[in-house]
Amino acid sequence: MNKIKSAIMIGAAVLFTACVGGEKVSETETIKIGGLAPLTGSLAIYGVTTTNGANLAIDEINKNGGILGKKVEYITLDTKGDSTEAVMAYNKLIDRGVSAIIGEITSKPSLAVAEIAAQDNMPMITPTGTQVDITEAGPSIFRVCFTNPYQGKVLAVLAKERLNADTAAIMINNSSDYSDGIAKAFIEQADILGIKITAKEGYADGDKDFRAQLTKIAAEQPDVLLVPEYYEQASLIATQAREVGVKAVFIGSDGWDGITKTLDSSSYNAIENSYFTNHFSMQDTAPKIQNFLKSYKDTYNEDPSAFSALGYDAVYMVKKAVENAGSTNKEAVVDALKNIEYDGITGYLTFDEHNNPVKAVTILKITNGEYIFDSKIK
Repeated sequence: MNKIKSAIMIGAAVLFTACVGGEKVSETETIKIGGLAPLTGSLAIYGVTTTNGANLAIDEINKNGGILGKKVEYITLDTKGDSTEAVMAYNKLIDRGVSAIIGEITSKPSLAVAEIAAQDNMPMITPTGTQVDITEAGPSIFRVCFTNPYQGKVLAVLAKERLNADTAAIMINNSSDYSDGIAKAFIEQADILGIKITAKEGYADGDKDFRAQLTKIAAEQPDVLLVPEYYEQASLIATQAREVGVKAVFIGSDGWDGITKTLDSSSYNAIENSYFTNHFSMQDTAPKIQNFLKSYKDTYNEDPSAFSALGYDAVYMVKKAVENAGSTNKEAVVDALKNIEYDGITGYLTFDEHNNPVKAVTILKITNGEYIFDSKIK
């Protein structure tokens, strides 16, 4: 948490005088952007890394003249990953006079805030909320990441065209819209591509023992096992799957980013040659990506996650939209976002009619505990 910059306000709204580069700045000289993220609690790892990426972008922008000649004040409030807290934080940001909102991070609080932001016609970009109905809240709501159904379809294409799979099994978190949305889209696309679903097993949030479900899957001997889950539980499922004899190739969603952090290196063999969707690859040699990687590591003394890159891109998308609009007028910024063409760390994108990004999905392969670029699928 000590890596979060002083502009972040954790918890309840703590009033402070804006500072940019160590100097006091009057409110009339700034453009205010609000941030919503879980900075404490079980989801803090996602909120912190996303906010770090956003802050890196803010620092770069201010060092290069700001937006429309004004410095940017980035005000982030802690939502704890809770929908009620997120709505309260949103209202506090509105009281502070923000011109746009970046957040929320996970899907449920993102949807809760989106429903209110849409009524206010407030430009809102969730960097990482993948639930499909978030942007359906209204025309002022956008996202940087791809949706759950989008990556579910891509994973089916990966299974068929890259891994030559004829059969697949699925482990679904029945408590998670994220897991369920990816699984449903995968099943639909698998049927189109001729992949037979031989087993579909469920579990609940917080479960630790998956051996009973995985033993049933092992008996079916599927070519691939889809685990649409965040990395904490995905690592447990993967290691237990190997224990009970599952030989399938694991394929996972973007929630797998960080899975090696939960495993000792002696357990890397459990996820060896697994594949998962992601938003960018650190092996990409494009100068802008390598510059981002270096700046992030120099600032935070660690490598960025995909969440960091999405937060970074969200800030630059707001910058481009405000500059294209020529003002912070809400209607003008929303119109500018709708028509944006943005080439960022997580790829080149435009928005479809539902304000969801149209862009390629990066596929990473896990080899010796490293995430190796495999391919891109659109």
